[in-house]
Amino acid sequence: MEKTIDIDKILKSKLGTKAKFVPGFLVSWLKKTIHEDEVNRYLWESRHETGTEWLEECVRYLDMTLKIVGKENLPDKDDGKLYTFVSNHPLGGADGVALGSIIGRHYDGKFKYLVNDLLMNLPGLAPLCIPINKTGKQSRNFPAMVEAGFQSDNHILMYPAGICSRRQPDGQIRDVKWTKTFLAKSVEYQRDIVPIHFGGQNSDFFYKLANFSDKHIKKVNIAMLFLVDEMYKNVHKTFEVKIGKPIPWQTFDKSKSATEWAQYVKDIVYKL
Repeated sequence: MEKTIDIDKILKSKLGTKAKFVPGFLVSWLKKTIHEDEVNRYLWESRHETGTEWLEECVRYLDMTLKIVGKENLPDKDDGKLYTFVSNHPLGGADGVALGSIIGRHYDGKFKYLVNDLLMNLPGLAPLCIPINKTGKQSRNFPAMVEAGFQSDNHILMYPAGICSRRQPDGQIRDVKWTKTFLAKSVEYQRDIVPIHFGGQNSDFFYKLANFSDKHIKKVNIAMLFLVDEMYKNVHKTFEVKIGKPIPWQTFDKSKSATEWAQYVKDIVYKL
């Protein structure tokens, strides 16, 4: 069995010769946390699937039950228009897989994710991704990659928060501030926006760690390391996906700033 996810190799590529100074117990802990063996077994067994079929296989593997409300709001695949689908991001992994499987099935695989470039390591997912590396050398190319996505003849699926949801001071699990890119580009390329709300949440441990990391560590999103572990904690669960009515791109006029309009769409998502 080939190893797609190899912590030893990743550490070497990121740290070079310093990798040998990482204590063995820490490497073992990392492998366990990201479920290296289980993930590689799944990737090997599903190696013949790509795109939407791979996403659907993932949903089966995680034994997710998706309760879709408002499916009739998904625009007809033959209406000749292109759309931007935006959603909250409570889980940071399984929700992306689930939504991709729904959109991919409805639109015959004609969609692309704007995602963190780490996900390009997943062969089944890579064909659906326009990778975004917000931290490394690629960050300069971020606008070009977004442009390529919106110029293409694919629907776009985006998580405008950029990271998965956090526990807010009032105890609710909600996204951080949405960036305005999805809105500005949808208006520029005349794409109506379809709001989607994904119901679900990660463990208390995850949100405590995420809030601690955001406050005290900042430069490194430590919580991201635990997203695979959270995905395994969410197996066998039922998730409600609510799809709202498309919002015409002409709605977003000069009466509000792009940032205010982005908040307006986010509010709609949370009212679904």
